[in-house]
Amino acid sequence: MNPKVDFFFSDATKWQKEFVLLRKLLLSCGLQEELKWGNPCYTFQGTNIVLIHGFKEYCALLFFKGALLKDPDGILIQQTKNVQAARQIRFTNVQEINTLQHTIKACVYEAIEVEKAGLKVHFKQTEDFTVPEELHRKMKNMPALKKAFNALSPGRQRAYLHYFAQAKQSKTRESRIEKYVDQILAGKGLND
Repeated sequence: MNPKVDFFFSDATKWQKEFVLLRKLLLSCGLQEELKWGNPCYTFQGTNIVLIHGFKEYCALLFFKGALLKDPDGILIQQTKNVQAARQIRFTNVQEINTLQHTIKACVYEAIEVEKAGLKVHFKQTEDFTVPEELHRKMKNMPALKKAFNALSPGRQRAYLHYFAQAKQSKTRESRIEKYVDQILAGKGLND
């Protein structure tokens, strides 16, 4: 048990019973416990396997390479269409966790085997993302922006492309692009 993680569980106001049960279940699988991104994270030989987190409507286990798990029961959920690797198992009460204990453990053990085998999730490449027309125009009129954007890491490029393309209206896309021009020129990512 980890004191930082102990504090997380003692400080939780929602899902506390569910968190405690999930913690016990994950520790029984031989995983190491750490606090990462403000949440209990369970690792195998230093590699992230699964994270416990809570939301307003549910608490969940997040399997980092869940897309590689078999999921014969169809319980692994892709949070959004843009999440490529991670998958969740969601819970709204202790009974659901108790009912799925064997399935949860099977997922954990399979996730460990995925790590032992060195399997990797094949992520979409930057060129697979749509470049909004508004960004094309801006880069055409501002060659320094195009050069700076192309110099960004692929992850930073994808984050910008995703964020800009999310906007439904052209006016909103233009506004978002304009807001981040200086940051792109400075070589910074969306969240830097």
